[in-house]
Amino acid sequence: MDFWRTLVGKLWLTISALVACVLLTLGLFLLPYIDSTFTNSGSIKRLFTYVSIVGFSMTTFFALFLLTKITQPMQQLIQAADGIRKGKYNTRVSLQTSDEIGQLASAFNHMAEELEKNIQNLQLEKEQMASILRSMGDAVITFDKSGNMILHNPPGEMIMDTWHKAGWERQEQDGTTADSKVPEPLYPMFQSVISERQDQSSNIHVKQQVWSVNMAPLYSGNDVRGTVSVLRNVTDEVKAEKMRRDFVANVSHEIRTPLQMIQGYSEALLDGMATSKEESDELVQVIYDESLRMGRLVQDLLDLARMEAGHIDMNFDEIDLNELMDRVYRKFTVRAKERELKLNFVRDEFLHLYADIDRLEQIFTNLLDNAFRHTSAGGTITVTAHMEKEHIRVVFQDTGAGIPMDDLPFIFERFYKADKARVRGEAGGTGLGLAIVRNIVEAHHGSITADSILGKGTEFTLLLPIQHPTEV
Repeated sequence: MDFWRTLVGKLWLTISALVACVLLTLGLFLLPYIDSTFTNSGSIKRLFTYVSIVGFSMTTFFALFLLTKITQPMQQLIQAADGIRKGKYNTRVSLQTSDEIGQLASAFNHMAEELEKNIQNLQLEKEQMASILRSMGDAVITFDKSGNMILHNPPGEMIMDTWHKAGWERQEQDGTTADSKVPEPLYPMFQSVISERQDQSSNIHVKQQVWSVNMAPLYSGNDVRGTVSVLRNVTDEVKAEKMRRDFVANVSHEIRTPLQMIQGYSEALLDGMATSKEESDELVQVIYDESLRMGRLVQDLLDLARMEAGHIDMNFDEIDLNELMDRVYRKFTVRAKERELKLNFVRDEFLHLYADIDRLEQIFTNLLDNAFRHTSAGGTITVTAHMEKEHIRVVFQDTGAGIPMDDLPFIFERFYKADKARVRGEAGGTGLGLAIVRNIVEAHHGSITADSILGKGTEFTLLLPIQHPTEV
């Protein structure tokens, strides 16, 4: 630092100038008087010169003293303050004096220590908040008042990227879009929160998903400076709630009809409407059939509940799939002739796997029963089984009515019926067969898929592991 620009330098110049002015003034007015009055004027002039030199020397010494006691400590304080300004919060001043400069240095060190502690606490809280945000399964997104995204966690970033890629950006007035702007699904709620300054919650639908959004305003004093949004994918919960409602409605519907028929035909018997034994036997047979159907429905419900609760009993053993297919073929041959259907079984010679043979027979029976009920006379039902590397692929193919493409993703759900208008009778099952099949297949660590062309037929494909499920 330039000495002349320091406080001490300016002070020294000022004192030197004052001393010089005083000496010049004395010289101009006193020297002529000394020459005319005193005989020893030379000694007086030398004394005057010595006094001037001593005066200038004392001012210089005083300046050096101030430089040591004031300027250098102040420079240390300035350098320390500049270090803190640059983020070096561990900077301290080493001044051991008892004057005001020392007190200033002590206060500075205390301030720096407190500042460092506060910065560390803020950094710790920031890291903790970042860790909490990263560990949250819900998406957290913060927008400023203009709609720019200022903070998000990984799930929030993923959602924003997905929505922007799907074309959910909000268009600006100039026709441009910005990735940081509020997406269109959130924009109405964002505007409402900013204007009303209140928390809001809502479910929004984006494509095939449902998101629960909680949005709250962020305050800066009394002004709203932005919003924070917490988003959770509740698609599964909404579907589960819908399935629960549908389940109750379907069970009620499925049970109500046979109950009404049993009640109606029982009243007919009690009222003596059957005038002959044949009519009485017919009414009793209807009651018996409807009671059997109710029994099958209740049994299927119990089996499905146990399966979905993980309480399904499985007895795994090495079995020959060909023997099982022969048994199933013989069981359905008579029915195929009665329905005028062609039933084909095509399989490899060696088909051995670890499975529960009774449960596999239940799968074959349900799928074949489903194919028979939806295939008209003259159609063909084909079952093929082939060995692959680690699986056995079993395909059930029919030439029936087929399933609409929109219904395919839901056919394994409970009580779901692709043909909403079909009537009861042989074509009217409980709506639980495919759900039971799926649970049994998954218990074998296998998979089942469906493919169909409306009006041409349906194909169910099973992949069953050859090894024991505990080894898969």
